[in-house]
Amino acid sequence: MPAETIYYKSPIGLLEISADKDSITSLYFVDEKTQPISKSNELLKESVIQLEEYFNGIRKEFGLKLNPHGTDFQKKVWNELEKIPFGKTFSYLDISIKLGDANATRAVGNANGSNPISIIIPCHRVIGVNGKLVGYGGGLWRKEWLLNHEKNITFGQQTELF
Repeated sequence: MPAETIYYKSPIGLLEISADKDSITSLYFVDEKTQPISKSNELLKESVIQLEEYFNGIRKEFGLKLNPHGTDFQKKVWNELEKIPFGKTFSYLDISIKLGDANATRAVGNANGSNPISIIIPCHRVIGVNGKLVGYGGGLWRKEWLLNHEKNITFGQQTELF
């Protein structure tokens, strides 16, 4: 079955969410709506509800079935990304070590950058080993916003942490 699409206007830009019959296949920041909008896919409707809860500080974990398309290695990396707790950050080296190869940081970075399901697979929670923000397909300002949003909810304060 071809993917269906819905759009969600988040506090940091328009999100295009696509799904097949039973799983989310992509979530990207976009400048404008370019696809027909699905009005019948319940999973897409649920994804918008959960994103709204996330942006309102109610939801810390997503409960959606995901089916990102990628290589086996990319899927292993994305699986590790899903294990990073809300409000926390890991480095590319941390992920490489969890995958059993401390020398795989560049490959982990490439897989992280190829993540087709932003926010829900939290690639924004991966930072450089030096603690600096590096790389984010939606732009570093969005990565910074997302990390500050999560840390402010976790620690109950309104401060800029990055």
